[in-house]
Amino acid sequence: MRRPTALLGLLALLVAGCATHPPYGHFAASPASVDDAIAADAVKQLTALYPPAKTRLALAQPTPDPFGRALVRGLRQQGYALRELAPQGAKPSRRAESGLELAYVLDETGSLSLYRLTLHIGSQALSRAYRLESGTGVPASDWTRRE
Repeated sequence: MRRPTALLGLLALLVAGCATHPPYGHFAASPASVDDAIAADAVKQLTALYPPAKTRLALAQPTPDPFGRALVRGLRQQGYALRELAPQGAKPSRRAESGLELAYVLDETGSLSLYRLTLHIGSQALSRAYRLESGTGVPASDWTRRE
């Protein structure tokens, strides 16, 4: 009789672990021109909502992909104080400054040929759909904001 209870307890831990660490990253097979256009649009929206002079951002994920690199470059060009994750095995800086946590998911729908960007900023999320037009990503929806 104790076996079902233990199994349910293990299942609950697994589900809780998945819920606390969402998969962030770039999951779309998008051309670099699309990544650059979407990143530029994301930086524009972040700048409108979170003024660079008053906002420090802390990346919650590594940014090895083309979209992530374009996003980091655009944020720095706009003047954001940006803390990036240290590479695995590197010692974290003693002077690493905290900031509003930022993560992203860029994925696509196969059947509709749409890309979706979701930015997680602190406890909020911003999302927008994009379509491919003339070799670049153009907005296919307004920004949605979940608080």
